[in-house]
Amino acid sequence: MKSTRIIAASLLGAAMLFGSVAEACTNFLFTKGATKDGSTMITYAADSHVLYGELYYRRAADYPAGTMFQVIDWDSGRKLIQIPQVAHTYSVVGNMNEHALAIGETTYGGREELASEIEGGIDYGSLIYLTLQRAKNAREAIVTLAGFLRDYPYHSEGESFSIADPNEVWIFELIGKRDGTVKADLAKKLKYKYTPGGVWVARRIPDGYVCGHANQARITQFPQEGKKFSKAKGKGLHSVISSAHLDYIYEPEVECVYSADVVTYARACGWYDGKNDADFSFADTYAPLTFSGLRGCDARVYAMFNRVASGMQRYERYAMGDAKAERLPLWVKPDHKIDVQEAMNLMRDHYEGTPMDMTKDLGAGPFNCPYRWRPMSFEVDGHTYIHERATSTQQTGFSFVAQCRGWLPSKVGGILWFGVDDTYSTVYCPMYCGITDIPLCFRQGNGDMVTYSETAAFWLFNRVTNFVYSRYSDMILDLQKVQSRLESTYISDVQKFDSRVKDLDGQALTNQLNDFSGRQAERMMMEWNRLDRYLLVKYMDGNIKKEKDGKFLRTETGMSAFPAQPHYRSEWQRMIVRDHGDVIREK
Repeated sequence: MKSTRIIAASLLGAAMLFGSVAEACTNFLFTKGATKDGSTMITYAADSHVLYGELYYRRAADYPAGTMFQVIDWDSGRKLIQIPQVAHTYSVVGNMNEHALAIGETTYGGREELASEIEGGIDYGSLIYLTLQRAKNAREAIVTLAGFLRDYPYHSEGESFSIADPNEVWIFELIGKRDGTVKADLAKKLKYKYTPGGVWVARRIPDGYVCGHANQARITQFPQEGKKFSKAKGKGLHSVISSAHLDYIYEPEVECVYSADVVTYARACGWYDGKNDADFSFADTYAPLTFSGLRGCDARVYAMFNRVASGMQRYERYAMGDAKAERLPLWVKPDHKIDVQEAMNLMRDHYEGTPMDMTKDLGAGPFNCPYRWRPMSFEVDGHTYIHERATSTQQTGFSFVAQCRGWLPSKVGGILWFGVDDTYSTVYCPMYCGITDIPLCFRQGNGDMVTYSETAAFWLFNRVTNFVYSRYSDMILDLQKVQSRLESTYISDVQKFDSRVKDLDGQALTNQLNDFSGRQAERMMMEWNRLDRYLLVKYMDGNIKKEKDGKFLRTETGMSAFPAQPHYRSEWQRMIVRDHGDVIREK
């Protein structure tokens, strides 16, 4: 008799998440040839006002034939459909599995006609975590994703995935098909039969290049010449294939794959009538550009490109919302090799050095705070204005830099540099993908969005940053000293630890990985608690206590020395005068 067990949806870490988890996320992608050490990396900031930052964990497991898995929407916690479970699933730490395969995402919505959620089906979060449990590398992940989108309806909106293994990095963009969108006359003419699921395109990032996506579809035209193949292995093989020929994806020459009906579906809906399929643009068809798609989304990718490659200013007008300006490329070649520390720092951005710099205008307050409380737009005297949406934002649940290093055994070679809260103020703590024990400070169930926990990193980091926001230009410097010291120490310690455990295996390796990652998390919590107390003492009541040789100054009698009381910045003082000068001017 077949088993009818249902696998609990809590494996997806979904049941506690309500509202839109991925309402505004950021991913950057780095290929082997673009990094100093030859690793691949992807970054991910999971930004949401209702997302609690914790490190999800799914144990490797074996299941009897007939076991069913209950899919639950990652955003809302609602039950969707049941699907057959596979015989064996891999261990997954956060967004990286035991084979050093990592997946990140950003949601882009897409066409209004395709934005509605389908009752049932598979959501984008489940696609990520189910794929990580079933695939060993990027190409297997694409086949797995394609299979889900072929066999089941797609529940969510448009989505961009970052997929990395130790050798390759891919961008995979999809959008769900919706019943009622196909026009009968066009379908008949095209001999097109509608099926539920999704349409998609995946492209391998060329080695030596970097890519990014941030809530806006990025793949425009893509190569489609490889629609027919010889069955002889490698003979007549092109660099692209459709989903009808996915058995060829494991050939290294294949660099672009797409669903068989990605163009035909658009034609059948009346959204594309171009003479040639080759002119078809996925992004322009399924997620047409808007001002917010440029200024609030692609602008974040521009900011990263601008920091690593020369000549990017030519795209500034586009990033600032001019859809007629030269479009940002899908990928660029950086001027220099990027290491893991720089990848972390690229996630720390408020558009510094651009006209959108959030530290400069009066909205930054008297102490240059680069954050703007929501909503993002407002009206004054009949005109609409926006607050910038940068990579670093206050409503981040968690973020990571996933580093995949092919010269080490996979459980050692995969590191999820994991942090909670605002990317600018977080600490990226090394979590090896081979761990089986999640540190308490990151553990699921240790607090939630409305339950404070003294031992949860999410609450500690939020306590510190929400205080830092009040006198940002001064406090952030003290925070960065501790942040930099911790991350630099982690990077050095990881290198030493790698060499010590690279020849271990089995439980001995697992024990070492658990111990190392756990100790780094404990060190982070200890240092951040110390920072929390230090900042309170130093900056209480708007004063700044004076220090020397790491100690607060006292008078000869042991009293606290009188604190510094620096003025507001001059631009802010002028604004006060313009607003209230007649009343407060000294007579």
